[in-house]
Amino acid sequence: MTQAAGQDRQLKHMTWIPGGTFLMGSEDFYPEERPVHCVTVDGFWMDEHTVTVAEFARFVTETGHVTLAEKSPDPVLYPSADPSLLVPGSLVFKKSTGPVNLSDFRNWWAYVPGADWRHPRGAHSGIGGQERHPVTHVAYADALAYAEWAGKALPTEAEWEFAARGGLEGKTFVWGDEFAPRGKMQANTWQGEFPWQNLRSDGFEGTSPVGTFRPNAYGLFDMAGNVWEWTSDLFSMRHPDEVEHACCVPHNPHIEKQDESLDLLGPAPRHVIKGGSHLCAPNYCLRYRPAARQSEDTDTSTGHIGFRCIVRNQA
Repeated sequence: MTQAAGQDRQLKHMTWIPGGTFLMGSEDFYPEERPVHCVTVDGFWMDEHTVTVAEFARFVTETGHVTLAEKSPDPVLYPSADPSLLVPGSLVFKKSTGPVNLSDFRNWWAYVPGADWRHPRGAHSGIGGQERHPVTHVAYADALAYAEWAGKALPTEAEWEFAARGGLEGKTFVWGDEFAPRGKMQANTWQGEFPWQNLRSDGFEGTSPVGTFRPNAYGLFDMAGNVWEWTSDLFSMRHPDEVEHACCVPHNPHIEKQDESLDLLGPAPRHVIKGGSHLCAPNYCLRYRPAARQSEDTDTSTGHIGFRCIVRNQA
């Protein structure tokens, strides 16, 4: 294969994001999104959609990669864990039968032995008919391994947010300020009272095939809802203080050190995830917005986190 042909294959189903300066963050929702500040990013290519089950399957077939969810957790890292749960598995959403205490995620998340990317709801489930859905139950290391195999990278938080906004400066959503223009759903999110009442106004109970909803102005699908997406940035409780007083606009920022306060949450580093998911609702986790950000353990996989890749410096 020639170098040009190889590059064409690498950039297939990717779109060029021209780069520029934008207002990152929001003052209107959650504290960790503050402060609003100017950031500049260089241009890059980004996957039009999140990595699908079919694409991830090809990666596994060619490399033999075993995901974190398919390995037994190290008991040394989890000395207080129930030994019966130190088996291969992943976190699976369990819809409740009625209203619950929203401060305790155990009311809707369960560690299910045997759950992984091939078995998203547990050992007896499968992925037949879901080849075009985003792959889930992938930990940070799994996403990174895929990106390296594909000759790509995971985006920084700034790159991800710039791409998600699609040139719409300061808008609440990736399509504008109105959640459902003319009553039409723009993304796969939760309608109704989370975690027990899903009205499915968008037509879906769980994940949806990539490309189901209209893309943003850059031609990117599902930059809001469906699944959260890993970024390469470590998490801080708010955007770094220096951005408020910077003498220069930050250029291609990349956070490589997390808040020390997060060390109390566990031994694993916590990375920024972006975009929200099909489980985000107005009454809980209103984060299907470009400014929204959340932390996730790198040693965790769930049924609502996936990823997409970028390629830098190939305009």
